[in-house]
Amino acid sequence: MLKGIHPCISPELLKVLAEMGHGDEIILADAHFPGHTMNRRVIRADGLRIPTLLDGILPLFELDSYADPLVMMAAVEGDQLDPAVEASYMEVIRRHVPDAKPPVRIDRFAFYDRAKEAFAVVMTGETAKYGNILLKKGVTPVS
Repeated sequence: MLKGIHPCISPELLKVLAEMGHGDEIILADAHFPGHTMNRRVIRADGLRIPTLLDGILPLFELDSYADPLVMMAAVEGDQLDPAVEASYMEVIRRHVPDAKPPVRIDRFAFYDRAKEAFAVVMTGETAKYGNILLKKGVTPVS
């Protein structure tokens, strides 16, 4: 156990977050996401919901300020998004990044393409439909 590190952050996830460079992307995937099909680097976070992981990651992780740092999947034609999912994520995100803009929504297959190129995919216990979110890492400011 480390001081100042949220207990939801596993040693493997902490290592991956530290290895990522600016512009690298990480997917926090819901429990239904085909993470192992999409990416060779998959971290298991079974049982953890995405808001909990956001609360652990965002104090350690600068969001990109040059490109859209938050991306979610758009609903497939005929489906509807549950606005409470994004709202629950944004509540946590804005606690750490008060001026964060809402996630950009992209087509399911475009999201899959981003997942294939992502630095890593974190498989969570999130069961919300369209609950996946991509985080793009920014440049960590020098203190």
